[in-house]
Amino acid sequence: MAEAKPFENCGKLFDTVDAFAHNSANEELFNRAMSEALRWHAAHCPEFKAFLQDSGMVDFKRDYFPEQIPPLLVTIFKEFRLVSVSEKQVKIELTSSGTGGRKSAIVLDRRSYKRILKIVDNIFASLGLVNRTQKVNYLCFAYDPKVAGTVGTAFSDKMLTGLTARRSVFYAIRWSEADKDFSFDLEATVKKLIEFSRRPEPVRILGFPAYLWQVCNRLEERGLTLNLGVDSYIITGGGWKMHQDQEVTKDAFKDRIERVLGIPRQNLRDLFGMVEHGIPYVDCEAGRLHVPIYARAMVVDPESLQPVKDGEEGLLYLMTPYLSSYPSISLLTTDKAVIETDCPCGRPGKTFRVVGRAGLAKHKGCAITALDLLK
Repeated sequence: MAEAKPFENCGKLFDTVDAFAHNSANEELFNRAMSEALRWHAAHCPEFKAFLQDSGMVDFKRDYFPEQIPPLLVTIFKEFRLVSVSEKQVKIELTSSGTGGRKSAIVLDRRSYKRILKIVDNIFASLGLVNRTQKVNYLCFAYDPKVAGTVGTAFSDKMLTGLTARRSVFYAIRWSEADKDFSFDLEATVKKLIEFSRRPEPVRILGFPAYLWQVCNRLEERGLTLNLGVDSYIITGGGWKMHQDQEVTKDAFKDRIERVLGIPRQNLRDLFGMVEHGIPYVDCEAGRLHVPIYARAMVVDPESLQPVKDGEEGLLYLMTPYLSSYPSISLLTTDKAVIETDCPCGRPGKTFRVVGRAGLAKHKGCAITALDLLK
């Protein structure tokens, strides 16, 4: 459904159902949508406007190329509650799923919420992962959103279980009333997956890969292998977090999943996302994270913020105009990444590969100026 002023171009962009229709017309549409988002946030978030002005941007009537918009450093959202809507317009507040320290807290208004539902649907449909006539059993290595609805991973997994019809949904990270905390219930999860394997419906497994690795350990300890079938999928996300000692390569992970669970390796899709940005970047059949037309990704030098060549490492820099509730339209992450092109799957556009986390203490240049300016 088309959007009215001041978001006509945003509406046209998000109404484009082919998420990977990269062409000159959609690139120009993205550029205009970013200028709409820039003007909105400059007018509605005083802190963001001050940051833009301190960065040298003072004329908000003209259009800018997205790459001209100075980025906020992602850690700002751990320090400040930046909003571009009134409190009564906030539909939901989400927090990051970090393993310690301060968590980012962001808000979605009704407009942003409706947009991200449409965007997620378009991305997964364009990858062949939407089938609402198919009943599926879901195993989610995530917090039950009924208990942890404000955690970003719980919110995203709730969206992902809506890509098909649901027969049942099992959440493996469970709330203990006795401990007043969440914990991963390995035994209950293994039991549930074996139960699912005996049913005719396909299975979709969502969430942290380290927990699925532990499930495979327990199954192999018992001498068990499953055959979940060619219609089953695994969508991993969130990285290995507190289980980095278990982390393996993507190929080794796929080999074991195929062997132990009987799911074809091309049906294992990794997802990169962050609560501060909202756009999911999802593996294709060839195992590459694709950038949809609703976003733009660059890799930049952490000191100069100038783009590096494709294939070279730098800081991942993400842009999207979908957010009207908080000014994260141009975001510098703390992830090191590499931009790649010419994906074997044949889809146009860029892909990227995350290669690690950056040590920000080493970079005292442009990468931290946004935080300094807002203090």
